[in-house]
Amino acid sequence: MPALASHRRIRSRSTKPSSAVGFTTAALAGVTLLSTQSATAAPSDPKPSVEEVQKKVDDLYRQAGSATQEYNQAKEATAEKRREVDTLLDQAAARAEKLNESRRALGNYAAAQYRTGALTPTAALLFADSPQAYFDQTQLMDRMTDQQRTAVSDYETERAAAAKQRAQATKRLESLTDSQQALRISKQKVQAKLAEARTLLSKLTAEEKARLAAIEREKEEEARRRAEAKAEAEARARAEAEAEAEAEAERQRESAEPPPETGTGTGTGTGTDDGTYAARADKVLAFARAQIGKPYVWGATGPSSYDCSGLTQAAWKAAGVDLPRTTWDQVKVGQRVATADLLPGDLVFFYDDISHVGIYIGDGKMIHAPKPGDNVREESIYYMPIYGSIRPV
Repeated sequence: MPALASHRRIRSRSTKPSSAVGFTTAALAGVTLLSTQSATAAPSDPKPSVEEVQKKVDDLYRQAGSATQEYNQAKEATAEKRREVDTLLDQAAARAEKLNESRRALGNYAAAQYRTGALTPTAALLFADSPQAYFDQTQLMDRMTDQQRTAVSDYETERAAAAKQRAQATKRLESLTDSQQALRISKQKVQAKLAEARTLLSKLTAEEKARLAAIEREKEEEARRRAEAKAEAEARARAEAEAEAEAEAERQRESAEPPPETGTGTGTGTGTDDGTYAARADKVLAFARAQIGKPYVWGATGPSSYDCSGLTQAAWKAAGVDLPRTTWDQVKVGQRVATADLLPGDLVFFYDDISHVGIYIGDGKMIHAPKPGDNVREESIYYMPIYGSIRPV
């Protein structure tokens, strides 16, 4: 019997080098690609200079000051709307009580009608004790019908008024919610700006911090020199005014005429009774000086801490003058004054966005609450760019 041919497939001796070669090629390609990407990648941003950091931090503090005024404005609006809502809710409660009284009156009439309304006039006459009693009861019911109509009218009036009051309260509540949201947003803005400034400062080395302090000293020195120049100008103006007053007094003595009444102010401003203004300004400055050393806290109005407009508002309040809460509103009150004509007590505003304010004390200086981390202090008005000045009264 012939042998059957084998059907087994002969295995190849391949060691599969193509797979290993493929992996190695891919790896090399990956390394080459990474090397190429590293070579062509944009370099990291260079570290900012100390001068750039100082400028950025100053700008962030200014923005935080502006955001603080937004916060103060939103806080005032929220408080006002809350008072409106409380008033409307009190009125609505009183209106609801009147509505309940009208409802109770209608209920009494309805009960009386139920008790007597089932009988026809003929039956009522038959069951009456006498014809006279029937007519007396009929007359009473007629009068009751008039009162009932009045009660219905009163009820409808009170119900409509209560509905209107509820609608007003709902609208005010919605407005209050919007104001509260604006308050939260303003608060977040302030916190974000201050956090960014702190982060920038925290990245400075000891040497860079020393350089930053030197830049600040240079800035303060320049502001001090400008304040001294203004102090000299004010001193000359006072001396000239005193000399002119003495000369006028001498002329009056020679002509034997009584001298004209003059104010006791020391400035060159116009349009103000200097004596009255000086008396108020003395109270303002006395209050402001008593706050020196207290910390700046944004949104604060005293007595333990202040922001810039909180300090000016509280100081003038001590002199019996009510100022608005924000720098944006304070700058609109009183009389505008040129820097050359400033008197002690005047308010000086800074930056184009009017985000800061201080109280002028004379000789080119002011008392103000500077910024977070600082305390209320005296400083040259030339430390920051001046926007303008006002005399509150």
